Amino acid sequence: MIHRSLRLARVAAILAVFFASSVLVNVTNASDVERGRYLSIAANCVACHTREGGATYAGGLPFETPFGVLYSSNITSDPVAGIGRWSESQFIDALRRGVRPDGQHLYPAFPYTAYTLISDQDAKALYAYFKTVKASRYRPPPNAMKFPFGERRLLGPWKQLYFEEARFVADSSKSRAWNRGAYLVEALGHCGACHSPRNRLGAESKDWAMTGGVHGHKDRDGKTRTWSASNLTSAPGGLAAWSHADLVAYLGKGISPRAAVFGPMNEVIASTSRLSQSDIAAMATYLKSIAPLRRKVKSQPADADTLSEGRILYNIHCGTCHQGTGLGGDDTGPPLKGSAVVNAPTPESLINVVLRGPDRPHTAPSAEWQSRKWQMMEPFGDKLADDEVALILTYVRNAWGHEASAVSESEVARQR
Repeated sequence: MIHRSLRLARVAAILAVFFASSVLVNVTNASDVERGRYLSIAANCVACHTREGGATYAGGLPFETPFGVLYSSNITSDPVAGIGRWSESQFIDALRRGVRPDGQHLYPAFPYTAYTLISDQDAKALYAYFKTVKASRYRPPPNAMKFPFGERRLLGPWKQLYFEEARFVADSSKSRAWNRGAYLVEALGHCGACHSPRNRLGAESKDWAMTGGVHGHKDRDGKTRTWSASNLTSAPGGLAAWSHADLVAYLGKGISPRAAVFGPMNEVIASTSRLSQSDIAAMATYLKSIAPLRRKVKSQPADADTLSEGRILYNIHCGTCHQGTGLGGDDTGPPLKGSAVVNAPTPESLINVVLRGPDRPHTAPSAEWQSRKWQMMEPFGDKLADDEVALILTYVRNAWGHEASAVSESEVARQR
């Protein structure tokens, strides 16, 4: 009986260790999954990998590029249509090197050029999370690339020219908040993918990083139009007029004294508004530290007669809400003076909002956005001719100390 009791005790001890270790394993896995879920929000993965009306992360969202149409891939846990059979190392290779499990290169519409900076720990956490995403058997359409860009092997030389595999390295001379913000903006948030200009082969310009770019985006009427991303440096045409608090409010609530979210930024704010307050503040800290840099786009300067006509039209159609000073009002409209949208290197976003009004988010990002006092701007596309829109926007891009390019009638027509 004594020996039997000892054996039972020994078995009980072994079982206790086994169950204890199992609990620890489950807790660790759960922690990794939750961390990965948060990181996927910071990276805004859902915006590109979910088509309208489709299953979350099932892909199929079209990207119209100068090289053809790309469709985002299915990254659910489905073993055939998705990434369910991918190993951790295969997932990380795709994430940080732009290489599929079959060895073929991924198109840089998938921002591995930024994700290469993601840490080992975060890459593994993202893998743990996506292995839990509900499987979908949906298969996105095949890409429709122009010749010869459908040949993935051409991306090998492209990578040699424009891609450098690296990891984020903290700057010891900067604060912890600055480094966290830099990691979120440059790596996970991949803000440069939209806010940096690209060359003819689709590579981001390092010399003009964060000075604004252009990209296609499907509007609420189903048409893909060109949008201009703002300058995120501290230049007068960028974030110079924004305070740290303004950026925190905009990223966290979708509205600040400087602007309310609209257009393609709706999808971005849908993610940043779900981040921790400390991470939002860190992003603002980093963004406000970016040295001022501004590109000058070649354009004929507006003459005095053009500016005079534009000012008259502005006062008639815009002055009530935005004021003759361009400073707006607390309960009428946001300021145009110093606006990053107004002063963007190219005027596509400004034209879009005038023609069709601001494309509001489907879901309010915050109670503050929902209860805003600003009046929602009405569309002017049916009220103003293309030449009148061009005159007004040329004026606002050159009034109040602005020095942006003039807007032509043909530029307005292209955004119809």
